[in-house]
Amino acid sequence: MTDAAWERIQPLLPATDGRGRPWRGHRQVIDGVLWRLRTGAPWRDLPERYGPWQTVYERFARWESDGTWAALLKHVHVRDEAVGRVEWTVSVDSTVNRAHQHAAGARKKRSPDEDKLEDPQRSAARQALGRSRGGLTTKVHLAVDGRGLPLSIVLTPGNVNDSTVFETVMDGIRVPRTGPGRPRRRPDRVLADKAHSSRVIRAGLRRRGIKATIPERSDQIDNRRRRGSLGGRRPPFDPEAYKHRNVVERCFSRLKQFRAVATRFDKLASRYEAGLHPGSLILWLRNSTA
Repeated sequence: MTDAAWERIQPLLPATDGRGRPWRGHRQVIDGVLWRLRTGAPWRDLPERYGPWQTVYERFARWESDGTWAALLKHVHVRDEAVGRVEWTVSVDSTVNRAHQHAAGARKKRSPDEDKLEDPQRSAARQALGRSRGGLTTKVHLAVDGRGLPLSIVLTPGNVNDSTVFETVMDGIRVPRTGPGRPRRRPDRVLADKAHSSRVIRAGLRRRGIKATIPERSDQIDNRRRRGSLGGRRPPFDPEAYKHRNVVERCFSRLKQFRAVATRFDKLASRYEAGLHPGSLILWLRNSTA
C-alpha cells in the first residue's frame, strides 16, 4: 500500500482499547492481506515480514464480521462523491470465477441430523457455489461507475442468471452524502448487456427515472416483429453510450489481478466477498490518489 493510500484510510481504522497486548500495526497487517489476495497463497504461507499468519487472518476475518472493510470502501465512495468525481453512468455485468476444491465443504453450524436432511445443492448455494460442466463456480456481479470503480458487489452461485440478480445489484448502490440528504441510489444511466434485456428490468429502470442502454436479444426482436403492431415499440438504445460499457469488463480484469479473486479458495462466501472489498478499495484509492 502506498503512503498516500495509507494516509487516506489510517484515521478510519479501529483503535485498540488499551487492554491486553498492543495490536500489531494495521499497515503491516493490511499489507499481509493484500499479499495473500495478490498471490492466492494459503494463509499459512504468509511471509514472516507481515507477522504471524494467525494475526493477519484473524484481523481480516474480524473486519469482515464487524463491517470495517465495507466501511472503508464506503468512505472512498463518499469522499469522491463529495468532490464530484463519481460518474453516474453505471455499468452492470458479472463474471464467473472457478472455485478451487478447497472452497467446498464449509462447516455448517447445525446438528449432524440436520446436516443429513439438508439438500447438498441448497447448502452449496448458501455459500455462493454452483456446479456446472466446469465444476464449482462463483459468480461476481458488479455495478461500476463511469470510471470502472465498484459501487455494488453481489455474490451468487455460478449458474444463476444475471437478470434475476439485477435488482439486488442496483439496491447495493448507496452512496451517503457528506451533508444533509438521503444517500444517492439512482444513477443517471445504466449500461448492461443482452443478459439483462427483459421487460421487468426496463420497466423498473423507467419507473425510477433511469435511462436504460440495453441491447435486445435476437429472440425478443423476432418475437416483436412476428406480433406486428401488438409487439410494441422497439426500446430506445444508444449505441454510442453502449460503447462505454466495457469499463465493467476492465474492472473485472483489474480485480482478477488478485489471484484470490480470480480463483476462489475460501470456503465461506462471506470471506470471499470480504476479499473483494480490499481489492475494490485499492482500485478506488489508486484512482483517487493519482
